[in-house]
Amino acid sequence: MTDPKIIIAIDGYSSTGKSTVAKQLSKTLGYIYVDTGAMYRAVTLFAMRNCYIDATHFNEEALERQLPFIAIRFEINPNTGVAEVVLNGENVEQEIRKLEVARFVSQVAAVSVVRKKLVEQQQLLGKDKGVVMDGRDIGTVVFPHAKLKIFMTATAKDRAERRFKELTDRGDDVSYEDVLKNVVNRDHIDSTRKDSPLKKADDAVEIDNSNLTLEEQYEQILKLANDAIVTVNS
Repeated sequence: MTDPKIIIAIDGYSSTGKSTVAKQLSKTLGYIYVDTGAMYRAVTLFAMRNCYIDATHFNEEALERQLPFIAIRFEINPNTGVAEVVLNGENVEQEIRKLEVARFVSQVAAVSVVRKKLVEQQQLLGKDKGVVMDGRDIGTVVFPHAKLKIFMTATAKDRAERRFKELTDRGDDVSYEDVLKNVVNRDHIDSTRKDSPLKKADDAVEIDNSNLTLEEQYEQILKLANDAIVTVNS
């Protein structure tokens, strides 16, 4: 009998390591990994480049009119084996990870028509199962019937420290105070938006990784995934 494929939904707050563990999990299980946050970051980058959003304004109507012309796909980097984001034919993986994009992504993600477009794409990517998908509303909206749902959290301080290290290690010129402010601001917008707010699904397993190492977190989630797969086949 072939191994059954399931959908694994990983939701949670920004900078909780959702993408890191989802990548590890997909590689171990041989599943497709979909970083939905990267999709919203790509739309945000598009909006920034076209001057639809900045610190003083957000022209939602202009962005909505351009949505049919935004094409997002994932492309495997042959050197790393990791899926990277391609926006309208351009690899934007490095650009979308910058703090400048993070400052506006929650505002863009709160736009209903943007969410509708991307949710449709995400559901198509998971139609054959065998997918690990991370984001804010995967277990509540995109795949409410996912076999395994994880909700990741940690203190804002811990998340900001991790994000600050990640950015500075990459060479970005940022301050810890700006990173912490961004984390707190994104938490507020993500949790209070009207359309698909960030919240834990009733049947999700909550994991607070404030005091967990990456290995401890991974082993804990891998066990949950294997247990869920076994139940499908029993």
